[in-house]
Amino acid sequence: MSIRLRFAPSPTGRLHVGNVRTALLNWLFALREGGQVLLRIDDTDLARSTKAFENGIEADLTWLGLAWAERANQSRRFDAYERAAAALKAAGLLYPCYETEDELDRRRKIAQATGKPPVYDRAALKLTEADRARLEGEGRKPHWRFKLSGARKDWVDLVRGPQSIDTASLSDPVLIREDGAFLYTLPSVVDDIDFKITHIVRGEDHVTNSGVQIEIFEALGGQAPAFGHFPLLVGADGGALSKRLGSLSVQDLREEGFEPIAVLSHLAKIGTSDPVEARQSIAQLADEFAFEKIGRAPARFDPEELKRVNAAVLHQLGYAAVKDRLAALGADKGEAFWNAIRANIALLPEARRWAHIVDGPIEPFIADSAFAAAAAEALPAGAYDGASWQAFTNAVKEKTGAKGKALFMPLRQALTGLDHGPEMGALFPLIGEARARKRLLGETA
Repeated sequence: MSIRLRFAPSPTGRLHVGNVRTALLNWLFALREGGQVLLRIDDTDLARSTKAFENGIEADLTWLGLAWAERANQSRRFDAYERAAAALKAAGLLYPCYETEDELDRRRKIAQATGKPPVYDRAALKLTEADRARLEGEGRKPHWRFKLSGARKDWVDLVRGPQSIDTASLSDPVLIREDGAFLYTLPSVVDDIDFKITHIVRGEDHVTNSGVQIEIFEALGGQAPAFGHFPLLVGADGGALSKRLGSLSVQDLREEGFEPIAVLSHLAKIGTSDPVEARQSIAQLADEFAFEKIGRAPARFDPEELKRVNAAVLHQLGYAAVKDRLAALGADKGEAFWNAIRANIALLPEARRWAHIVDGPIEPFIADSAFAAAAAEALPAGAYDGASWQAFTNAVKEKTGAKGKALFMPLRQALTGLDHGPEMGALFPLIGEARARKRLLGETA
């Protein structure tokens, strides 16, 4: 059997980390099994869907390295959905309902007040042709509900194990709105049948939907795919992440300077039994992927942990991998500069700060002007290399008697304006004699 999955974002906004985690788990399973992923753009909501967001989705997935095998837009498949709806109507499984939202809400409240489940009572099935004609004469347009069988639907979930949904406890779902627009469920099932989707991997908020969709698959003569429902993301504190998802878009992460493999590594490992650490490639993540590793507790998305993973990725990157991006940041000072600073940054744009420290102008911090002046006198002349820092500090030690922290900290503070940072042995040749002398003498340089 050819393994086929789908990732189905709506082009009504940018991809956020919750979307990406869903996409990633689909891709990792497909890669591990030698399967394919369909990118399905769910743009049936023509009023809210935009081409700009659609292009943004493609750009985000491409940046992450998630390549789709096939692509489809639901907005181009309305004829297929109309045919499916007609077949369900002919089978008596899709029926018109005329209640307003206020009327339905009132019925739900009455049911709850009397201790009954707030399930649609199928009153529309009792309407005669005359009743329907009268309601439509009043200007009402029907919405269309799928008639559930009332049977129990069972499957073995790839993540959650055996699952069972009693469809008798559910309201018949609305598949078509009053304005004729298709809701998510019917187009999704039709597409899954037509594109031969074998596995659906998504958040656990869709578990109940799966029971409904299995019935629609069967009603349309299709075979329901295998399902896998994983826990949703929460914040680092365990609280809901949904309100903050807008500020956690892939575009924002990219612009902040996160590395694609760091984002993928973090999202692939949180909520699993594997350690949350940087991996070298998507292929490695796929090799390590298993549904059995996904826990039942919500996965915690921690931006600070993501930054730690990103730092680990950067620390392993050679100069050739970042040269062009450093240049775009105005921070390309050569390979020696990159080797000096990479262990001290978590995001690539932080390289700009260290480029400024090297080139200046900076305001030196001088705690002891006499010590700094003596250090200036001990500066070696000419070009500096990897041995220059030790020679210089030995000379200052000989001249002032300072040693240990009393020697190294004031020199760092004078030369960089900071009390921490990369090894001074690597920075010192980049700063050079002229700037070092001015800074030791308290001049902005």
